[in-house]
Amino acid sequence: MPGSPDLSRKSTGGCLCGAVRYELRGPLRDILLCHCGQCRRFHGHAGPYTAVAREGFHLIAERGLSWYRSSEIARRGFCGICGSSLFWERPGAPRISIAAGSLDPPTGLKIIRHIYVADKSDYYQIDDSVEQFPDHGPV
Repeated sequence: MPGSPDLSRKSTGGCLCGAVRYELRGPLRDILLCHCGQCRRFHGHAGPYTAVAREGFHLIAERGLSWYRSSEIARRGFCGICGSSLFWERPGAPRISIAAGSLDPPTGLKIIRHIYVADKSDYYQIDDSVEQFPDHGPV
């Protein structure tokens, strides 16, 4: 079907305790490292996210999955048992964002952009050569 993602690539991941496991089919976007206040609080530091087409996202185990409505446009998925941060989504959007640290290696991914650097905390510096944007940057 034209416009459909190639679902032959398979990635897996999950939370620390195993109560949430997922499978991703199709290409993953390289990682955006988000420095906004919500991501910092959700992850304990900047939030590293990849993304996959929604039709390529499949929960295998969801016993511990909880969702928190973090803003009027987004919600965050986490394990209610072990506390692992896992997902970020805009309900109804064509893609879902996956916390890169929850993926099983090897991922083959790299950080391609720092976003919301205007909101980063004062306890760290960004010392790499990856492009930086004060807000979300190019879509």
